[in-house]
Amino acid sequence: MNAPMTRRNRTADTPAVFDHPEFAGHEQVVQGHDAATGLKTIIAVHDTRLGPALGGCRMWSYASSGEALTDALRLSRGMTYKNALAGLDLGGGKSVIIADPRSEKTPELLRAFGRQVERLSGSYLTAEDVGISADDMEIVATETAHVRGTRATGLGDPSPYTALGVFVGIKAALRHRFGSDDLSGRTVCVQGLGHVGYSVAELLHEAGARLIVADIHAPSSERAVKAFGATAVPTEAAHAQSADVFAPCALGAVLNDRSIAELGAHIVAGAANNQLAEPRHGEALRDRDVLYAPDYAINAGGAISIALARPGGDDKAVRDKVLQIAQTLTHIFQRADTLGLSTQTVADQIAEERLASA
Repeated sequence: MNAPMTRRNRTADTPAVFDHPEFAGHEQVVQGHDAATGLKTIIAVHDTRLGPALGGCRMWSYASSGEALTDALRLSRGMTYKNALAGLDLGGGKSVIIADPRSEKTPELLRAFGRQVERLSGSYLTAEDVGISADDMEIVATETAHVRGTRATGLGDPSPYTALGVFVGIKAALRHRFGSDDLSGRTVCVQGLGHVGYSVAELLHEAGARLIVADIHAPSSERAVKAFGATAVPTEAAHAQSADVFAPCALGAVLNDRSIAELGAHIVAGAANNQLAEPRHGEALRDRDVLYAPDYAINAGGAISIALARPGGDDKAVRDKVLQIAQTLTHIFQRADTLGLSTQTVADQIAEERLASA
């Protein structure tokens, strides 16, 4: 998804999980409901071979429960690969709440979600994601200890570390493609200006980049225009802008047959999860000579901060680990060139090698 969803259909049937095209061997998929608050949630645990399944909670106005299930399954599998590639002793999971985060989020609903997480007895560790803030997770944590990214569990909000990883990942991609990671005079189009996207834009601006920005929430774009001298464009046109880097930092599936054919950038490197609409689109990017930084490799900073942070500790170890994202991406780029494969295929191979050794 890369556009706002229509009002969800509460009567839509959810496809059978085992027959779902995104099932991918999930260990556990739970649908939770709380009549008092209206909570409707899906928690997907993909793989726990490396440890408990860590993955954030996304709140979104999905068009149907089937669409929510698809998102949960795809995101959960992505977290397995993200955590494996980052060298973390954690598995992959994800949760979604079917609700409008602007109008339907309440403390009572968040606490009800916390009780659903608690019922999984620690096999799933939740955290913030799209539509859910660090403050929201503090409320969830009143009902379960299986929450990360809170003040009690470490460094709080993980989004600055996600943004830092994306920033150094963009520099690694520039260095591989152009021989220099200097952002002075480079143009980057940032699509999505939430907690992570705005922080990415801020880091890029400070490094001298020219910014093009897009967000479905007009005030967010206006804020970036005022703060960074950015040029605002419609969200649906962001991928086609003439730029050195296209940085998708909103929702997924932004890279599809149409958008790849229209891409105006030499590099795609951003924070969004599941950027490829289908696995074959990694090869489509390679065919177009577009360097792609696999999403779960470049956006692992938040997961790293959650995994390594300790209450009362400083963030030096976390930042050092996040900065290694640049080295991971360079290795992926070089191996892809050597083997003549897409960067997505190579990233999958490296993650699967670690999973196989668990």
